[in-house]
Amino acid sequence: MPTSNVKEEARRLIERLPTDATWEDLQTEIYARQAIESGSRDSREGRVVPIAEARRRFGLASE
Repeated sequence: MPTSNVKEEARRLIERLPTDATWEDLQTEIYARQAIESGSRDSREGRVVPIAEARRRFGLASE
């Protein structure tokens, strides 16, 4: 996703929130947006680990 003006994106995010949204709701939306953008950037730049390797590292059962 191309990077655009942060202020514009923040305004759009706020407009999508319900009128009774809380500060916590806003913080959650911002955090989710940052996490998705960070993960997408890591993926584009090849900083990924296959799921089987991640499961092994964390001692999780394979599917």
